[in-house]
Amino acid sequence: MTTLTREIAEKFAGLALNHVSREFPYKMDHVFTGAQDAIVPRAAHPIFFGSFDWHSCVHGYWLMARLVRRHPEMAAAARVKALFAERFATANVAGEVAYLARPMARGFERPYGWGWLLALQAELELHDGGEIGAAAIALRPLAEAFAQRFRDFLPIADYPVRTGVHSSTAFALRMAADWAEAFDPKLFALMRDKARQWYGADRGCQAWEPSQDDFHSPALSEAECMRRFLSEAEFRAWFAAFLPAAAASEPTSLFAPARVSDRSDGKIAHLDGLNFSRAWCWRSIARTVEDRAVADVARAAAERHIAASLPHVAGDYMGEHWLATFALLALEA
Repeated sequence: MTTLTREIAEKFAGLALNHVSREFPYKMDHVFTGAQDAIVPRAAHPIFFGSFDWHSCVHGYWLMARLVRRHPEMAAAARVKALFAERFATANVAGEVAYLARPMARGFERPYGWGWLLALQAELELHDGGEIGAAAIALRPLAEAFAQRFRDFLPIADYPVRTGVHSSTAFALRMAADWAEAFDPKLFALMRDKARQWYGADRGCQAWEPSQDDFHSPALSEAECMRRFLSEAEFRAWFAAFLPAAAASEPTSLFAPARVSDRSDGKIAHLDGLNFSRAWCWRSIARTVEDRAVADVARAAAERHIAASLPHVAGDYMGEHWLATFALLALEA
């Protein structure tokens, strides 16, 4: 089974160190109400101004913090810690919080960036002291601001968003789950109840995917979301009805890696992320299901998906600024 090694950790950390400080090119999620709102990325986002877009910068820091915790001896660790000490200053966090207070920022990064910011906070909280532990303390006001966005949004979200891109509600809930369970049990319960409402009756998933822009699987992200929020017994029963022919590797689309025709195209490069995120989901599902035949085909599918995209994490900036994060999810699952 392909897993995270120190060599891979060093490579991924080096990639992240290079892109989280790269301010341009940058794709802003920014609403202009007038000429006075014209602003450059670093002025709007004192921490998360790199990596092509805000959410990729957030999970670039998640990646580095995770790698330092897994491989504290790696050569890049000192540089990572120094960067955290520099960027996660109280004033910079206040700047990120202030951006959310803009009248037109209600939907900023909803829901993908919300989930990743809470995933980052959950990771930082696992670090005991040091520069990254200090960053956890500093970032808490921003985490609370996004937690409040979930509290406000979920009660009025009558329907899920079933996509393989940033708008997916299943993916966002899954990424926010670890923080919510540890630090806000009421929010975790709200997320769990909403996941059941949205997905609990789903049966016989057709898995008409991938779409050309997918970077995660609508079907498997939903399954991973339910796995995270349901008890093991509940999930096993739900999954058996959701993908009843999984032991026969059906629907076949979920077991075959996506082909990436042009990695210089930012949207087509998403499909490498799809391969990694499917591998992450399949490995997590394999650990939980009771049916050994399903577990076996799930693990085999995960290996195929990782093999298809791991050689392509670096090479073109359109993938390089984010793919290592999804590769790490797969390698650690």
